[in-house]
Amino acid sequence: MTVQALVLTGFGINCDRETAHALQRGGAEPAFVHLNDIVADPAMLKRFHILAIPGGFSFGDDVASGKILANRLRYKLGGPIKQFIADGKLAIGICNGFQVMVKMGILPLFEGEFTQEVTLTNNNSSRFENRWITLAANPQSPCVWTRGVDRIELPVRHGEGKFIPMNDAVMNRLRANGQIVVRYCRPDGSPARGEFPINPNGAIDDIAGICDPSGRIFGLMPHPEAYVERTNHPRWTRESLPEEGAGLQIFRNAVEHVRTHFGA
Repeated sequence: MTVQALVLTGFGINCDRETAHALQRGGAEPAFVHLNDIVADPAMLKRFHILAIPGGFSFGDDVASGKILANRLRYKLGGPIKQFIADGKLAIGICNGFQVMVKMGILPLFEGEFTQEVTLTNNNSSRFENRWITLAANPQSPCVWTRGVDRIELPVRHGEGKFIPMNDAVMNRLRANGQIVVRYCRPDGSPARGEFPINPNGAIDDIAGICDPSGRIFGLMPHPEAYVERTNHPRWTRESLPEEGAGLQIFRNAVEHVRTHFGA
């Protein structure tokens, strides 16, 4: 048995090919599934171990980034996705996919119900940011996707990446549970402390990604699927870099978790 990964496509999602490539390089067997197809046949979700909501501009980011796709998933597939999570399976939302996850309430998922408790809104710069940044992973986080990751360079490509909790209680709970997975940091690992462009969007507490309490559901604004080969890095001709891009470890971790827990 192989690790099966569903890569959502359609309606403006445009990082599906890169995400599928990263999952395949990590050891999974990805399948492209159009949103309309899974809405028409939600039972197909049962055969997958990993759900990936890639980056892009779903529904043109009309109303707000990820909001329309979030509503479609919540009201058309809410039950099957809850069962998918209850079955111990994994999900990742990258950039627009992260925006979808928080707006449909799949993250931070404190109580197991889809309730929006955080948001991602306009960058402080009031413009689209396309640059490489450094992330520091939280060693206390239960996130299975970031095991063995300390610091990592990845690109960001977004206009609405500023992470904001709905209130102080939500922030305190994220911290207490270790659900803050990655933060923007300086190249030496020291905190960004909100400084632009080290923190490219003004995210509260430099938060770039969070997970659910189990660590199996992960969302982040930077693009790990965009750095799985040495040649993806902008300095690949000027520095001695490993053949594998650092983002590949994130997908390899997910596949290894599935194999361990499902015998795939």
